[in-house]
Amino acid sequence: MSRIWLVTGASRGLGREITRAALDAGETVVATARSAAAIRDAFGDHDRLHPLALDITDAQAAHSVTAVTIRRFGVIDVLVNNAGYAELGFFETFTDAAVRRQFEVNVFGTMNVARAVAPSMRQRRSGLIITISSVSGLVSSSGGSVYSASKFAVEGWMEGFAQELAPLGVHSLVIEPGMLRTNFMDARSARFGSIDIPDYATAIAQYRNFVEGANGNQPGDPKLLAARIVALASQDEVPSRFVFGDDARQWAGAKIDQLRREIALSADRD
Repeated sequence: MSRIWLVTGASRGLGREITRAALDAGETVVATARSAAAIRDAFGDHDRLHPLALDITDAQAAHSVTAVTIRRFGVIDVLVNNAGYAELGFFETFTDAAVRRQFEVNVFGTMNVARAVAPSMRQRRSGLIITISSVSGLVSSSGGSVYSASKFAVEGWMEGFAQELAPLGVHSLVIEPGMLRTNFMDARSARFGSIDIPDYATAIAQYRNFVEGANGNQPGDPKLLAARIVALASQDEVPSRFVFGDDARQWAGAKIDQLRREIALSADRD
């Protein structure tokens, strides 16, 4: 039986691939993006695809899309909270407004959609919330401080929220990919700090060269990840986290090793 999926950020990148994989698996997808026309352009006509416009920073719009979906289909079985973007660069080069915009989309926008959908799942004692995070939600590095801060926040929120929902039959899966071959690093999805600070000039130039060189050459296959997500969503027992990609597993493993060393060192000094 076809389940009802609600996917945000569905017109491009990983969101588009998840939508396509769910449709290929026979699911029905309410696919959202800031422009419903962009979704129609990406997919054309499909009997089980239902495009809707949604800016996730608009809490009222998130509730409206949820209400429309439940009125039409009765349920939302799977929510994929995917929409987001990256502020890339050194922290001091970002204006306060840029940092707040990063959190408004990646954190508060994601919360808006979950807050709209969760009540219907609780009422049914059934549902799955899939949150697209990043290995940058586990590991931060030079040039990624602001983006990582938003993903660290998402990780902390969902880790606690998932435990609140679990006794009520609602499950959670957080996806932590490494670098994917999507348009995430192009100008429509990534932004750079705008404040010129000479002390950082050389390092920033090197970082921008890295980003430009990596764009389109990332090791991770978004189609493979999308297929894995759809398969995981069909399992009776869903893991709480899924780290995708050799790069992500290497970075996450190194962070775990570092924490273990630091915890041991802390214990030695008690």
